[in-house]
Amino acid sequence: MEKKVVVITNSVTVDELARALMIPVTDLIGGLFKNGIMATINQRLDFETVSIMIDELGLDVELKKKETALVGGGHHRVPSEHAVRRPPIVAVMGHVDHGKTTLLDTLLNKKTADGEAGGITQHIAAYQVNHDGRLITFLDTPGHSAFQALRQHSAALTDIVVLVVAADDGVKPQTIEAIEFARSANAKIIVAINKIDKPEADVSRVMAELSEHNLQPEEWGGNTITVAVSAKQNEGLDKLLDMILLTADIDELKADEDGPAEGLVIESHMEVGKGAVVNLLVTSGTLFTGEFLVAGKVYGKVRVMLDFKGSPKGKATPATPVKVTGFKELPNFGDYFKEATDEKEARKTAAAIGIEMQNELATTNTTGLDLLRKMSDSDNKKRLNIVVKADVQGSVTSIVDNLKMIDTKGLVDIQIVGSGVGNVSENDVRVAVGGDTIIYGFSVELPASIKRIAARDNVSVRIFNVIYELLDDVKKEIESLLPPEVIETEMGELAVRGVFRTSRSSVIAGGEVLKGKIASGYKLRVVRKHKVIAEAEVDKVQREKIEVSEAVAGEMCGLSIKTEHKINLEVGDRLELFIREVKPQKL
Repeated sequence: MEKKVVVITNSVTVDELARALMIPVTDLIGGLFKNGIMATINQRLDFETVSIMIDELGLDVELKKKETALVGGGHHRVPSEHAVRRPPIVAVMGHVDHGKTTLLDTLLNKKTADGEAGGITQHIAAYQVNHDGRLITFLDTPGHSAFQALRQHSAALTDIVVLVVAADDGVKPQTIEAIEFARSANAKIIVAINKIDKPEADVSRVMAELSEHNLQPEEWGGNTITVAVSAKQNEGLDKLLDMILLTADIDELKADEDGPAEGLVIESHMEVGKGAVVNLLVTSGTLFTGEFLVAGKVYGKVRVMLDFKGSPKGKATPATPVKVTGFKELPNFGDYFKEATDEKEARKTAAAIGIEMQNELATTNTTGLDLLRKMSDSDNKKRLNIVVKADVQGSVTSIVDNLKMIDTKGLVDIQIVGSGVGNVSENDVRVAVGGDTIIYGFSVELPASIKRIAARDNVSVRIFNVIYELLDDVKKEIESLLPPEVIETEMGELAVRGVFRTSRSSVIAGGEVLKGKIASGYKLRVVRKHKVIAEAEVDKVQREKIEVSEAVAGEMCGLSIKTEHKINLEVGDRLELFIREVKPQKL
């Protein structure tokens, strides 16, 4: 008999699922109840929960997920036969202090589209460089966390990753991380071996280390382009740009300029007098001033469009970064945007996406992850409640994404109870009051009046300007919540040959040390017929009636044992000696 196939979207109500599975709704509600979820017939369940419940109920059903067209569609429009060559989109990545920022600074000061300098900021931004009459779009990310956030939001923006590796330092942990990110984004990798001006530079060593990570340099018969550069001395950068364009030509990067514009939100923040200011990267079509856009659940009319230097721009073609105003609200970092024919269509589309997203949010209390937690009795976990405030939407997303990825060893739940763009506000403090909640601010201010309110209400507010420092602080908080780690080290074994005196709090016995050693202060387990029957501690050790510090394998000894409860030790019992240490757990 063919297995029944049930297709659902990202979420479904209990009633709808019962009908699809052709089982009584009471059976489904009962199954949820057994697993700790109090559900009504209108409660929405996410895909994971449905999958778990089908297994729990023992149903012979194949579950399939129907992708929704509103939120996720249209990210990768296939170029038509009329498509034209577009600029490559390049992300520059590398280990801290390997020269990524210097490289970008030098490129932009020397090669911006019309020769003007372009400043590098700590936020995700995009810039364009003109090389031999062709444009190259550079994505400047403040670290791998932001790049990962882009990738997690299905924003497959990057064609090429320029991996910066210092010639005097070689491949480091963040270098390896960047290689993995590039591969997961299906981006080509070009390695810029930087700092060749330094006396301790060793290009061959870097190439050997790259080979260990399946990046075999072309010079060694592989297919990875490596370029020796000195960002500081402006050496080798023209060749690097040549290699970027050559790689782009081999991949024949093309896009349609005709038709409605679409692309991705790479940054958004509020500015006084301007409202929502949004950085977009057009991936297909051409964007003109005055057009209506839908990004996620928000829409707007492009009132002002500027290039990355802040100059007015009338239109933007594929792979062009622009800054626009006119959105009603802030779209989310990583949101897909698409042009609408008019305001009515834009409003209708945004509203439909909003409803779909709301339905997704309605599953918050009944997610598959929550169900699995309940099924493994993890309600006893400790919780760390956090409010995240940052200067721009991209930073908020990046921080939240990174917090979700912290491995808490399954012992602490990180709950983001609030997040948003802008300075820490009274409302943030109100959210945090009474819930053991910490407010983390990134590149924002804590106004004096709010600082006083937070102090009065005993709310901890911590402001950081470096994302890794913020994450390190969160990890320290998690570690303070972790139960201490108990470490036991086996020290020796003794066979009991005689029992001389037994009381409620001590035992005097003698025996042979079979292995290791025995010393005062060691813990011991009494093992009888392969079963542990008691635990105690060695008080004193004697050899030939003289107290000694220890006895080793092969020696006979007497010992005094301290006990909390009376132990009826017997000849033939085995004592396992060990040291028990209690240490704070580290992540």
